[in-house]
Amino acid sequence: MPLQAFILPRVRSIAFTQPLTWLALGWRDMLRSGSVSVVHGVLLAAVGMVITALAHDRFWLLVGALSGFLVVAPVLATSFYVLSRALERGEPANAAAVVRTWLFWQSSHRDTRWGNDYWCLVQFGALLALAGTGWVLVSSALITLLAPVPIRAPADFIAHVVLAQDSSLFALWLALGSLLAAPIFASSVVSIPLLLDRQTSLWQAVLTSWQTVLANPATMAMWTAIILALTMLGMATLLIGLAVVMPLLGHASWHAYRDLVDASSLPPREPAGPADAHHATQRTGTAS
Repeated sequence: MPLQAFILPRVRSIAFTQPLTWLALGWRDMLRSGSVSVVHGVLLAAVGMVITALAHDRFWLLVGALSGFLVVAPVLATSFYVLSRALERGEPANAAAVVRTWLFWQSSHRDTRWGNDYWCLVQFGALLALAGTGWVLVSSALITLLAPVPIRAPADFIAHVVLAQDSSLFALWLALGSLLAAPIFASSVVSIPLLLDRQTSLWQAVLTSWQTVLANPATMAMWTAIILALTMLGMATLLIGLAVVMPLLGHASWHAYRDLVDASSLPPREPAGPADAHHATQRTGTAS
C-alpha cells in the first residue's frame, strides 16, 4: 500500500458552540442555493414518505426503515456539499455545479474506473446501506419477538413499548440503536465531504472522521444532539419538515468538515479557484 494511504490530514480542535455557526452558515447556503437545494430536500423527504406509505401498517418495520434511511443520509446529502463548496469558491450554486462535479469525477477517472478511488463514494454508501439494513432486521426482530402485543401503528409502539410499565424492551431497543449509530456517526461525520473534496482513500476518510470525534468529543456530542433534534422535528411534521431539515443539515455538514479538517496536505479532487485557497487560510483561524 502506498505511503500516502497512511497520511491523514490535520484535525482541528474547535469551540463547543461552533455547531451553531454551522447551522447559521448552512441556512445561508440553503437560501443562496435557492430552488436546487429545496427541490433536492423535497425529493429526499418524498423518499421518506414512500417508505412510510409502504410500511405504515408494520410499525416495527417502519421505525427500522426510517432509521436506515437516516443512516445513509450523509451520502444522500452529497449534492448539498457540492453546492456549499461552489458558494465557498464564488461559483454559481446550481444544478449545473452538481452535474459538473460528477462529470469531472468521470473524466478524471477515465482510465481508472476499476480502482478503489473511483468507487470510494459508492463503497461508503454501500457500507452505510448495509448497516441500515442490519438495523432494520434487528429492530424488526426485536419488536416482533419481544413486544407484548403486535405493534402495527405508532400508537401501539408508544403505548406498549415506550410507555410500558416494564420499559426493558424500549431500553434495549434504544441501546442497540445507539450501539449502531455511534460508530456510524464517527465514521461519516466528515468522510463524504472529504472524499468529495480531496483525493483520498475511503479508509483515510473514515480514520480522519474518527480523529475529529476523538479530538472534539463534547462538540461532536452537541452536533449529534442538534442533528437528532432537527431530524425528530422533521419527522414529527409527517416528514414534510425533512424537506428543510435535510438541506440545512447537509449544507451545515460541509462547514463542519471545513472547520474540523485541514485537508490542504491532500491534493484536491477538482481544481479550486483563488477564493477557495483564501477561504482555507481563513479556516485555520478557528483552530485552537
